[in-house]
Amino acid sequence: MPEFDYIAWLRSRTPAHPRVPVGPGDDCAVLAPSGRPLLVTTDLLTDGTDFILAEVGARAAGRKAMAVNLSDIAAMAGVPTAAVVAVALPRGGRAVGEELYVGIREVADEFGVAVVGGDTNSWDGALVVAVTLFGEATARGPVLRSGARPGDWVFVTGPVGGSIRGRHLTPTPRVREALRLHEVVGLHSMIDISDGLAADLNHILEESRCGAVLDAAAIPVHPDAVELARTSGRPPLAHALGDGEDFELLFTVSAADGARLLGASPVPVVKIGECVDAGLWLDDGGRRRPLAPTGWVHDL
Repeated sequence: MPEFDYIAWLRSRTPAHPRVPVGPGDDCAVLAPSGRPLLVTTDLLTDGTDFILAEVGARAAGRKAMAVNLSDIAAMAGVPTAAVVAVALPRGGRAVGEELYVGIREVADEFGVAVVGGDTNSWDGALVVAVTLFGEATARGPVLRSGARPGDWVFVTGPVGGSIRGRHLTPTPRVREALRLHEVVGLHSMIDISDGLAADLNHILEESRCGAVLDAAAIPVHPDAVELARTSGRPPLAHALGDGEDFELLFTVSAADGARLLGASPVPVVKIGECVDAGLWLDDGGRRRPLAPTGWVHDL
């Protein structure tokens, strides 16, 4: 398949978008920013690490590639706007390229994201797809990892653990949930759970220079974690704390705002702990012990 035939196929399926005066086809796309701070994120996914192409298909790989980037924009309570996509296709992989694009566009369209360009290549290796996503902060500004403070309450937007049983391929980025929360409370810090609950909370704590105590009984354990525990030899809570790729939001707010959320939250949330001066701790039935920030780490 000649590269430019594939590019022409992509362009024929890329509609005009109000934020994009010039889309694919020139040396650069042209975007029309609103004047608010620009958010930029990128994730690179590879066959064999982030998905197994032969098992799940290129459409699912494309959906995940877009969704994980949207989750990063959600983690800063931003509005996603446009994306560029770079792919290295297995040689002779036109069908893979087309199905990949379908999956990418399905998720992009769901969240109003324009796919404005990118690059394609082919090689003798496995599928590689890298999405770079642009977004805008709201009028309240981006939510960073560095704003947690002692006394904050720690919340999560949904159950965690066991995503390897299939949910890691079909994440639902919590873009809408983040924006609703940003409207009603002062979000001090936030992150999406990609590496694991304990690891990602530790990222917040390191940036914020404080600590936290998690309540073991309060952590919402996903049924997938319970099922996985039947064969893994690890308890469900260990999976909830360390498995990763749940793509729920983990955030901190003041105790006053936390109480408001428990009374009437615009989206489902669960209080799982509180921030303290230092350390990462797990309170299990009144016994407090240090909690290791276990989670996913890429070996380089």
